[in-house]
Amino acid sequence: MNYLGTRLRELRESQGLLLRQVAAQIDVDTALMSKLERGERRAQREHIIKIATVLNANEKDLLVLWLADRIKDVIQDEPQANEALEIISKEIKKNEQ
Repeated sequence: MNYLGTRLRELRESQGLLLRQVAAQIDVDTALMSKLERGERRAQREHIIKIATVLNANEKDLLVLWLADRIKDVIQDEPQANEALEIISKEIKKNEQ
């Protein structure tokens, strides 16, 4: 599953926008925008910020999905992925206090 791409497509279609319209507004080609939605390419952080503005979406929410996709790419085939995530989660929570 491609969390960010799925959400981008939902947002774009709900607003009646074409791929080429969004692509033009964030200064990428239509093929790249299509690949982002299908999960064939990963967006750069800067693209997410621009896309959030164009689609009137919550930037933080899109960045969370972007990061989730990146993490999944790295750990999805690792047998110890859940254990590693628990360690990192504890560390992040500790640093937030």
